[in-house]
Amino acid sequence: MPRRQEEVYKLIVDQSTEPTAFFSHSRSDLSSLRMAQKSSSLMQVYILLLTTILFLPREITSSSVLTVNGKAENYVLDTQRGFQASLECVVQNHTRDEELLWYREDGRVDLKPGNNINSSSVCVSSISENDHGINFTCKLQRDQTVSVSVVLNVTFPPLLSGNDFQTVEEDSNVNLVCNVKSNPQAQMMWYKNNNILTLEKNHHQIQQTSESLQLSISKVKKSDNGTYSCIANSPLKMETLDFHLIVKDKAVVVPIEPIIAACVVIFLTLCFGLLARRQRIMKLCIKEKDPHTETAL
Repeated sequence: MPRRQEEVYKLIVDQSTEPTAFFSHSRSDLSSLRMAQKSSSLMQVYILLLTTILFLPREITSSSVLTVNGKAENYVLDTQRGFQASLECVVQNHTRDEELLWYREDGRVDLKPGNNINSSSVCVSSISENDHGINFTCKLQRDQTVSVSVVLNVTFPPLLSGNDFQTVEEDSNVNLVCNVKSNPQAQMMWYKNNNILTLEKNHHQIQQTSESLQLSISKVKKSDNGTYSCIANSPLKMETLDFHLIVKDKAVVVPIEPIIAACVVIFLTLCFGLLARRQRIMKLCIKEKDPHTETAL
């Protein structure tokens, strides 16, 4: 390093240099010192601007976060029939007032004024089995991709329904359908006259889905008379629905087609008979009117 530059550098670094030593340097050294100080000041300004540029965009572009009941991710809310659920949506990390939207499935929920800025609450009262699986979603109005969803998991005991009284004829087929709603899902079975139903091959058939239990009886007999009980057993409760089946005697079937055919035959026979008799009567009448046609003895 040249001697002059080394001296200038020493003056910049060593701030404890005595004033007498400072004034002992030449004019050119003072000029170099001023330039170095000016460069140092400019460098500090550049550093300040760079710091501002680095941190300011991060503050501006920081994204808002939604939480529902304190949870920032989609979740399942366990509840029961007859209860009510309160859902509170709050905007986190917002730098301005944010408008919120609530949806029940695909339908928008009407909110009262003031219940949609930065925080919003909805209350689901008198929860029923029909609310099971319903999805509630809170969204940020300006960016609806920012959202949190809550799915209701409604627990309730078995609810049974069906046509509980049927009358059928012998040799006909009958279906006893027991409709069921339950959460958690119930175990289903059929009883007959308070005993477990004994299934007969090619006579009884059972089909079960998540929403029904069906008993099909082919060519019912008098012995199929009785009370059939649909029993649903869940961890919450056991429910029973009775189906009363009455098998009546097979009605005598009148052969309508042969009777109609016989009537037609009889009618045609009478018509032909009357026509033949009429022709005979006409011949006799003509013979009586023409005496010259008689044979002389």
